[in-house]
Amino acid sequence: MIHDTRIIPTDGRPHLSPKIQQYLGDSVGHWEGDELVVETTNFTDKTAIGLNGNGNRTSTQLKLTERFKRVAKDIVQYQVTIDDPLTYERPWTMSMPLTPLDGNRILPYTCHEGNMALTQSLGGERAEDRALEEDRKKGIIRPRRPVQDGLGIGGAPAGPGGGLFGGGGGPGAAPPAAPGADTQER
Repeated sequence: MIHDTRIIPTDGRPHLSPKIQQYLGDSVGHWEGDELVVETTNFTDKTAIGLNGNGNRTSTQLKLTERFKRVAKDIVQYQVTIDDPLTYERPWTMSMPLTPLDGNRILPYTCHEGNMALTQSLGGERAEDRALEEDRKKGIIRPRRPVQDGLGIGGAPAGPGGGLFGGGGGPGAAPPAAPGADTQER
């Protein structure tokens, strides 16, 4: 996963023959003023739109139209239109800014064979499920402990002004109890 590199010709060449299908499709780019437009076709029917390729399977009719435009010194606006008449009722578009991290660099999205973060996070959640159930059997009702132990997105401290979820637990976490609140079930 994520070991592929797209090479996007911008010299006016046509797409490959429709008989040649690839997981990442066939990308061809052109410039419209200061905006790079990339059209990708020739997908297999084994492609999916979603996080890390997990999501709704698409058909061989899938066409992506991506647009990259610098809108500020340190912001590139990315927009993609997904058009697959055999999968979706109509084309749909999403857009987001690509911004640099500290140090003014946009880092590549890469993965490596030893990365077990997702497996370990899910394992931590299941261990917390078991601990909550064991505590419940003992009559102890407590809020769910966050897997990242108070850290939010990117390792930033969660809580007021930090992390994505502000309260410190992420989605599904119980809200913190008020000072002096009784957390025992009655």
